[in-house]
Amino acid sequence: MITREQLEAILRPVAEPVTKRSLIELKWIRDMMIKEDRISLTVVCLKKDDQTQQAVAEEIRFRLAESGVDDVHIRFREASEHELEQAGLLAESSPEADNKAPRGHGAGLEKLPLLDPASGVNFIAIASGKGGVGKSTVTVNLAAALARLGKRVGLIDADIYGFSVPDMMGIETAPAVENGAIIPVERFGVKVMSMGFFIQDNNPVIWRGPMLGKMLRQFFNDVEWGELDYMLLDLPPGTGDIALDVHQMIPQSREIIVTTPHATAAFVAARAGAMALKTEHEVLGVVENMAYYECGSCGNKEYIFGRGGGARLAETLHTGLLAQIPVSAPDNHVSEPDFSPSVYKADTPVGRLYQEIAEQVIAACNKD
Repeated sequence: MITREQLEAILRPVAEPVTKRSLIELKWIRDMMIKEDRISLTVVCLKKDDQTQQAVAEEIRFRLAESGVDDVHIRFREASEHELEQAGLLAESSPEADNKAPRGHGAGLEKLPLLDPASGVNFIAIASGKGGVGKSTVTVNLAAALARLGKRVGLIDADIYGFSVPDMMGIETAPAVENGAIIPVERFGVKVMSMGFFIQDNNPVIWRGPMLGKMLRQFFNDVEWGELDYMLLDLPPGTGDIALDVHQMIPQSREIIVTTPHATAAFVAARAGAMALKTEHEVLGVVENMAYYECGSCGNKEYIFGRGGGARLAETLHTGLLAQIPVSAPDNHVSEPDFSPSVYKADTPVGRLYQEIAEQVIAACNKD
């Protein structure tokens, strides 16, 4: 099986079409996943242009085919302002660079801190009252759905004791460090940071509250996120230290509460929602996960965990029920280049449900 170092060496001659600089040296080939003889990767480009992308894709496939790799999956996305700046290309892209300047500051000025309300980042915290209701599944699929809709998305796995996002998204690489800054891992167009990247052999995290808060602040302050439209936070269940830290650090954050239809789960989830309301955080809505099981052959729905919990919780919190997600598992296969245990494909029924949630989130955030 080809190694990452060999892959980078093979692709080093592939040049960015405008500047003629190596895409590898620019660090514009991202999200490289190697599974046996299958490779998937993301190419960052100056401008999305079908003809240019096709030429780059053909060269990548040709060079990999010469090395015996024929199964290659390539995605393209446009460079962010931060990536242009890092590559020394921001000035070269004017006057378009002025139009791409993020909200609150212009090209060439020091960018605003991530937590500054003027940065324009929409913070969405995903919370639940108890564990095991699928909160992390909702988080990773909502993040992927927002990215598919063209949004620049970051995701912090703030469930520091029960981190699971890297495994759920099929991430097998660790963050890099460049010039003292941590570079998040990108997967499905989402920039991800998790405690799971720094723990060896799935060892438990045995920390007290202050240390947890310190790590969370490091995720905000020491990670080079670039320009983001949305930052999702997968909170630990309940109303403990991390949830309180998030409420204090990000007063502009909104929340989505996840529950199952079971009455007890909804009753416990109401505490997380009440905490959000007491700290003046807007609750965007409720997602009822594991709402029913739908028979694949006859289409009948079986409400194996009860009914109505999500609607009752939404009524209690004076918000809406965003979606009812059925009991299911993604129809993914280990042999696929984009395999992940928990991310649903866009063209599946559950994938479309998550797109509907993402559209509702975007509409709510655009009201401001």
